[in-house]
Amino acid sequence: MIKDRGEQEVLPDARGLRFAVVMSRFNPIVTERLRDGAIECLTVAGAASDAIEVFDVPGAYEIPFASQTAASTGRFDAVLCLGCLIRGATPHFEYIASAVSHGIMAAMAESGVPMAFGVLTTNTPEEALERAAPDRTNKGWEAALAAIEMALLTRRLGASTRTGLRA
Repeated sequence: MIKDRGEQEVLPDARGLRFAVVMSRFNPIVTERLRDGAIECLTVAGAASDAIEVFDVPGAYEIPFASQTAASTGRFDAVLCLGCLIRGATPHFEYIASAVSHGIMAAMAESGVPMAFGVLTTNTPEEALERAAPDRTNKGWEAALAAIEMALLTRRLGASTRTGLRA
């Protein structure tokens, strides 16, 4: 565990772990803040900057495929999935949100590599920006924290991230 810059929060130790950050370019004012929060958490927890690779994808719908592809390389202990969906006037939001969440879960189960869900599903742009604040409430930070914890748990359990977990 690493003490966060003299503050009260104690972070799990990310030294020696490798992370892929898969980020949607859609709604960049939000997703870039999520990415920044995630990278800050990873580095404060001890991950080396060269142990974090960021992969941009066009939109949230592409996140599961890119995450599965990153996991299949065997180079990463965990994948962070970051995106932002904002409800509109059509059912498109529900279809994409459902497809993305199910796709990430399927990619994680298939690959055996932990994947943290940092895809915002909000009603308004204001709600999205609140969840991407430059503090510890940033959902990118929270996704990174979950990714570290799950990578460490996977190691502790001796699970192979290369064979996949099949339901």
